[in-house]
Amino acid sequence: MCGDGSGKGCGHREIIDDMTDKLGFTPQILETLGELEPEFVHKYNMCNHRLLKDGALSAKTKILIALAVVASKQCEACVISQMKSALKNGATKEEIMEVMDVIFITSGAPAVAACRDALKQLK
Repeated sequence: MCGDGSGKGCGHREIIDDMTDKLGFTPQILETLGELEPEFVHKYNMCNHRLLKDGALSAKTKILIALAVVASKQCEACVISQMKSALKNGATKEEIMEVMDVIFITSGAPAVAACRDALKQLK
């Protein structure tokens, strides 16, 4: 089953479609990687499944942590993707703004600036 995290028995297209359903959008990088190296999509799926699955931490909490990490790396496209995922997984404006506090305290103004376009999703 594609949604079990292994991707066994699934083609890369089915894995991408399954991720799109869970995330609410299709990360463009997956489309590109699927065309170049379909096996990479299977590897990515195993990692992504762990992020989008509740465990000791809820999926929403892990996605908010991921949002802070990619912001600290100043990857604007990554921040947009994680913001979409956070909202799709129930993150509130208040929770996201607290994450922005963490981003500012730990990574400074450049990391906050990397969130500029992603924050427009909160309007």
